[in-house]
Amino acid sequence: MPSATKNVGIMLPRDLPVSEILGFARSAEEAGFDELWVVEDLGYRGGIAQAASVLAVTSRVTVGVGILPAAVRNVAFAAMEIATLAQLYPGRLVVGIGHGMPGWLTSVGAWPQKPLTFLREYVVALRALLEGAEGPKRGTYVDVEGLRLSEVPEIVPPLVLGVRGPKSLAAVGEIADGVVLAEPAAPEYIAHALAQIGDVETRVITYDLAVVAGTADAAQAILRPALAVLAETDWRPHLLPLPYAEELLQRAAELPVDTFTQTLPSEWVAELTLSGTVDEVRAGIQRRHDAGATTVVFIPVGENPSAAIHALAEALPDRR
Repeated sequence: MPSATKNVGIMLPRDLPVSEILGFARSAEEAGFDELWVVEDLGYRGGIAQAASVLAVTSRVTVGVGILPAAVRNVAFAAMEIATLAQLYPGRLVVGIGHGMPGWLTSVGAWPQKPLTFLREYVVALRALLEGAEGPKRGTYVDVEGLRLSEVPEIVPPLVLGVRGPKSLAAVGEIADGVVLAEPAAPEYIAHALAQIGDVETRVITYDLAVVAGTADAAQAILRPALAVLAETDWRPHLLPLPYAEELLQRAAELPVDTFTQTLPSEWVAELTLSGTVDEVRAGIQRRHDAGATTVVFIPVGENPSAAIHALAEALPDRR
């Protein structure tokens, strides 16, 4: 079963102006968020570099990396980087590892023939190296047999998988400490993912687009354009557990993207995002925690994500 921990985090937007990154991290910590998550999307910024920078300018907040695509990093050198961060900032790091987006990885010649085999070998080897053990026996893809790191952290950071498919979710319960569920992470999707993972205690980190405003309509007006991702094929696993999945997918297939996002029923938008008034967003957090999420992560939406931090923080459960 999921851990009893119930946290709320915020994502550092991938395209935030560089001059705002460190200030965003400080503000997120000061506003009371438990966790700050950085992302590594192709063409934007590196996950390890971002994590190191924001860890250096904060003192309390846990920093999550969500996610590092395994196939683009030699596991030995990834272990060295992660071990260094975990030594410098003990107990404040969570590391997400995943397949990465197939299109991105294919475009740089790094998509393995057997992605799940690769990920299994990678995570097992990474954990062994971080724990100071010798690298495991050579696998199909990963070969660090006999290697041992000289510098290892006292506290090995949790390794969580950023995955979607049923076989990959099943692997979470076997080789990882938890899972990162990308947006949208409605309660039905969380429950579905946990059923695939199985009856194990695990971290469940969920991402959701987030806006807090004076009314639900005002929040949704800001947020709707960002829902264009729901029309993309990669997001089908997030939608299939929903009771209205068939109708939603039909709309996505038949309508122009702008029409699709602007005509989604308000009640669907409310369920698929963390948007609305303070009380409505707080209730959305609670529903995700009740479904099994251990950390609910806001993805700020709007023209000024840095300015949105304090509005979003008003919805933190301890602000009642």
